[in-house]
Amino acid sequence: TGEISLRGRVLRVGGVKEKVLAAVRFGLKRVILPEQNKSDWLEVPSEARKKIKASFVSHIAQALKLALEPK
Repeated sequence: TGEISLRGRVLRVGGVKEKVLAAVRFGLKRVILPEQNKSDWLEVPSEARKKIKASFVSHIAQALKLALEPK
């Protein structure tokens, strides 16, 4: 979940720790997070951080590129 401005900026979200832990529980391998939430990444337990890759973006174009790239 997240927010995007009318100009495509990816805005800060709340609950990053909980969202990442849920993603790990469901077996996801990667999350895309707002650049402004980079400091929140350190709140995620290191065991969970080892299981999932986080990409930080500041614009929707970056997020779409990551989300739609082929495996």
